[in-house]
Amino acid sequence: MDLLDEIVLTGLTVFGHHGVFDFERRDGQEFTIDLRLGLPLGAAAASDDVTDTVHYGELADRVAAIVAGEPVNLIETLAQRIADAVLEDERVKVVTVTVHKPHAPIAQTFADVAVSVHRMQKEAPAWTSD
Repeated sequence: MDLLDEIVLTGLTVFGHHGVFDFERRDGQEFTIDLRLGLPLGAAAASDDVTDTVHYGELADRVAAIVAGEPVNLIETLAQRIADAVLEDERVKVVTVTVHKPHAPIAQTFADVAVSVHRMQKEAPAWTSD
């Protein structure tokens, strides 16, 4: 695979109702999302046209809708849902999604807890047999 360029979106903060405990789902809390997309950006650089790249404003809206949407128990599941949505754009070859849960119900003092998933496009086979 050729070298990939990157689009990075960090610190997207969205209120959601994810968690294992009933009070997390009832009361909700803020989640912060970081995205790192690997994709070729040469066409966009040459054309200077937003349609030749991933529009990061639209990407932020799409991810925010996932976080604010249907609750899940685990931030691992939330990260996977976000990665799946990002990879629906075939131009994105790889994605790293980090979901931060800074207000997780942990008894100890902590600054943040986060889960990162790294996903890539499933490449089509070069040939198939009949």
